[in-house]
Amino acid sequence: MSDTAAETHMTTYAPGGRRRHRKTKQGGTGVRRAVVLAMAVPVASAALAGTSAFAAGNDPAAAAGHSAPDHAEGTPATGTDTNTRTGTGDQQMAANLDARVLDQRLGSDVSGVVLDADSDSTLWDHHASTALMPASNAKLATATAALTVLGPQHRFTTKVVYGDGTLKLVGGGDRTLSGDDLAELARTAVAGLKKAGLSSVKVAVDDSLFPEPTLAAGWNDGYYPDTVAPVRALVVDGHGVQDTSVDAGQAFAKLVAAQGVTVDGDVTRATARRTDVPVARHTSGPLADVVEKMLKTSDNNIAETLLRMTALGVGRPATFEGGTEVVRHVLSRHYGVSLENFEIHDGSGLSRADRIPAATLAQLLELLTEDRYAHTLGSILEGLPVAGEAGSTLGPEWGRFDDPHSQCAVGKVQAKTGTLTGAIALSGLTRTESGEWRVFSFVENGATAAPSDIKDAMDGLAATVNGCWA
Repeated sequence: MSDTAAETHMTTYAPGGRRRHRKTKQGGTGVRRAVVLAMAVPVASAALAGTSAFAAGNDPAAAAGHSAPDHAEGTPATGTDTNTRTGTGDQQMAANLDARVLDQRLGSDVSGVVLDADSDSTLWDHHASTALMPASNAKLATATAALTVLGPQHRFTTKVVYGDGTLKLVGGGDRTLSGDDLAELARTAVAGLKKAGLSSVKVAVDDSLFPEPTLAAGWNDGYYPDTVAPVRALVVDGHGVQDTSVDAGQAFAKLVAAQGVTVDGDVTRATARRTDVPVARHTSGPLADVVEKMLKTSDNNIAETLLRMTALGVGRPATFEGGTEVVRHVLSRHYGVSLENFEIHDGSGLSRADRIPAATLAQLLELLTEDRYAHTLGSILEGLPVAGEAGSTLGPEWGRFDDPHSQCAVGKVQAKTGTLTGAIALSGLTRTESGEWRVFSFVENGATAAPSDIKDAMDGLAATVNGCWA
């Protein structure tokens, strides 16, 4: 965007309401905010060097040389509050949303908000400060924290070490490790064994990077292992099994044996020691790619793994509690996102105890429209499913944007989906015909219509925001 005279707005954000965190505005048509806060290095760069940045009230963002935008929380709005804007298009959109949000398919417990990211105004608000179950929209918070703490180029490492007659496969939190990657690790390890004159070996797995899996608040063991697997630091091909680490170790042992080295006994657990000799390693693709995959397919397992790796990135325990503490800290202290009525217990949004207002989800997405955050958070925008995009959660195989009212928005809306029993959400971005960003979030809880009908109604709301369903 062109650089013209700046006008700094000192207003504060009211959840569900009128203004958001302080932004430096630019004059001129279509001009975005000035770059005020550079994000050249991950938040954790200083924290990793010593004690946790959370100790003694320290701020990891400040430790890395960043300052958070000023933030003060306002009084929550309790009803529909549509700000007056010049331009009949926005007024018509707001009027249409006022009518369409009352669609019986959405039920009575529904909230929503539409922001004009370019003018920093709220165009439409329907109980936007009400905290509802966000379902997988919670992954937006997880992704934001992971990219900020670890950095978009961060890679996860899986290692093989040898000691006392045992090859140990050491998990490093890589949820994208494939069978081909494992085969390459085995080939390299076997080559080293043969060079050393060894023809037999034991195989063990080390997944001690994460503690023993537990259930998050709001989870039940019925989630395991299909909806989400117990969270461990080692997995291959994303297998949904009770013990992903031993499963990966067994696959590794077969690959080793297939190359002529005898594997003695069953795969066990053993912690790698400093005296063990490194024999092979594999590094994942960059975190940016992992985040894109997580969002496109709404992968619960990736989300929960990233939550733990984010916690470790600033020296916190690799647990649900440690991870969500970091998420809250990054959102509030680094980005000035409102945490009023915000409650999360996991990284995936599977917890039925999670609560996030539509206003907060929209504020998170609004960050993606700011140039100053493009380097760090750009993969979130890239990862948001596009309406009608096959292979994503907004693809035709899921029956999305195929209603007569929403078909016009195919290819024009990017949004994160969210679906739990009793909770459906859709939060994303779209551009007007003149190229202006519109950020929206819609969340419903407790609607009794068929999920496909609820989603059709929500897709229609998104098409309304785009303006194609006028």
